[in-house]
Amino acid sequence: QVQLVESGGGLVQAGGSLRLSCAASGRPFSPYAMGWFRQAPGKEREVVAAISRGGIPRYYVDSVKGRVTISRDNAKNTVTLQMDSLKPEDTAVYYCAARDVSTTSAVENEYAFWGQGTQVTVSS
Repeated sequence: QVQLVESGGGLVQAGGSLRLSCAASGRPFSPYAMGWFRQAPGKEREVVAAISRGGIPRYYVDSVKGRVTISRDNAKNTVTLQMDSLKPEDTAVYYCAARDVSTTSAVENEYAFWGQGTQVTVSS
């Protein structure tokens, strides 16, 4: 199994930025496609961004396009979500997930491994 630990969440004002990181351990990281998901209070969990084993292609949900960048460093076993121009509607718990297939996917149930999540709160 692969263990995932997210960090970097917090409270930020609207228009601000946050950089979320996910550190992987337990197995070689590079074969996995990775994704970031989020769940807001009272809502279902949704995909935010996803990235393939090799870094391309990348997927972004429409609501974050142009504001969010997903990247990975296979040498450091990390995947990062850079979020800019944050909005109150971005408030959620953000989860990192790993898929034991190399290709990008936006489908939640295709991810086998999940972190515990990190809270992002954007104030207006």
